[in-house]
Amino acid sequence: GCSAGRRSVQPVAVRKYLSAKLADFEHEVFAVLFLDTQHRLIEYSELFRGMYPRELVKEALRLNAAAVIVSHNHPSGNPEPSGADKVLTQRLREALALVDVRTLDHVIVAGGSTISFAERGLI
Repeated sequence: GCSAGRRSVQPVAVRKYLSAKLADFEHEVFAVLFLDTQHRLIEYSELFRGMYPRELVKEALRLNAAAVIVSHNHPSGNPEPSGADKVLTQRLREALALVDVRTLDHVIVAGGSTISFAERGLI
């Protein structure tokens, strides 16, 4: 039969989804999409206290996630990744890699625009 199960996430849809979720916050909010081995969404989670490698690893293991897409907003309206954003992404990637979870992308949302680390070759 043809099951209408969960579908793999598509990059354009992901960016639209994250933009809809994060564009209107007036403070910085981090979000994570936890994905299974077929890159289907297990859970969307917003983190208001920042993104910590340890917390992310714990949650990925709890959900049995195989991959994640991380995201946060820039309330300033400028989507360009900062040096701190790049360092954080690298730390998250390394921590998750230790438990075999792939970091597929980091999407920055600023107003109506988004920047993808994957598209820019930063991840």
